[in-house]
Amino acid sequence: MTEHRQHARAPIELKVEYKRLNSFFAEYTKNISKGGTLIKTKRPLPVGTRFLFRLVVPGQAEPFSITGEVVRNEAASAEPGMGIRFVWEADAERAAFEAAVERLMAESLGPHVAAELLKR
Repeated sequence: MTEHRQHARAPIELKVEYKRLNSFFAEYTKNISKGGTLIKTKRPLPVGTRFLFRLVVPGQAEPFSITGEVVRNEAASAEPGMGIRFVWEADAERAAFEAAVERLMAESLGPHVAAELLKR
């Protein structure tokens, strides 16, 4: 299978909170990169849906508020979820988030493995 991602992903679990209709959901990521994440959920949103979610990142004073777009829906798979592409309005927001993801990768995978992943 051909890899279409621009950024390497790391198996990091983070809490994700979002609102769907009139209900709030708390889910977890399965993996994350600087460009997107896979949210584990049995109730994925339709492909093309843009929504605002909060991502709780250890070491950050406040959760990141991120706009995401559903690019893949895995409702029928053994591990249901939805692939999310991050959508940034400001370069400063993107840069702060990317730095946090790089830090998480280094802490989770070790600095050498993280550096190799981030070079790709």
